[in-house]
Amino acid sequence: MATALPYGGPPEGWRGALYRIVFQSDTRAGVLFDKILILLILASLGVVVADSVESLGQRFDAAFNALEWSFTLLFTAEYVLRLLCVRQPLRYALSFFGLVDLLAVLPTYLALLFPEVHALIDVRVLRLLRIFRIFKLSAYVHEYQALGAALVASARKIMVFLSVVVAVVIVMGTVMYVVEGPANGFTSIPTAVYWAVTTMTTVGFGDITPKTELGRLITSVMMLLGWGTLAVPTGIVTTELAMQRQNQHAPCPGCGATDHSPKARFCQFCGSALD
Repeated sequence: MATALPYGGPPEGWRGALYRIVFQSDTRAGVLFDKILILLILASLGVVVADSVESLGQRFDAAFNALEWSFTLLFTAEYVLRLLCVRQPLRYALSFFGLVDLLAVLPTYLALLFPEVHALIDVRVLRLLRIFRIFKLSAYVHEYQALGAALVASARKIMVFLSVVVAVVIVMGTVMYVVEGPANGFTSIPTAVYWAVTTMTTVGFGDITPKTELGRLITSVMMLLGWGTLAVPTGIVTTELAMQRQNQHAPCPGCGATDHSPKARFCQFCGSALD
């Protein structure tokens, strides 16, 4: 029983073979493709960061521009390949990763088309948008995908947990507003809630501090409560990751693929028997 494939799955012929390289990151060719893309993304981010340093940007402006255009053309070719090798290219283009891929290349072209029209486009902002390339990493690393799946699976539990946290900080903030009052910096309930959030998360900026003994006691309780509270979502996500790990097949002995249904007995790519 095969898992549902994204964007309609692979078509027939050369487009299907290309799909397995570009989208199937658990095949040998797909792993190599992803590793090359990761190196390109990291290198392009390095250029963006270095170009933002004024002294480096002025000294190596021509080199940075040449590298930027090289990366842009490579990512454009990758984007076109992804559109070509899926059955539903519009669905991919409108997906999260499709939009990220587009944002990774679009600013460079817009800066070329509108270099002087500051009323319509701020070129500096467009250049900063290239940092969206970092989100492309999550599409090429299996661990990112596993973490994302675990977060989605535990979303309801985390939302319930966050609702409890919100209730606690509102109640404790209101209590501190009554206990300390405007004279000690707690000028309103929203300000007191802000104090409760920074205290419960153990950040403690120190811009608002309790002055009364009762207020300090409440602060101590909030700090201790914060330590235990921060561990809850970690435990939830870790449990989901462990469950996903248990449900995974060992890599296919024929092609090395791992993207199979827990009930699958044969590889959906090469037909080899699965462990």
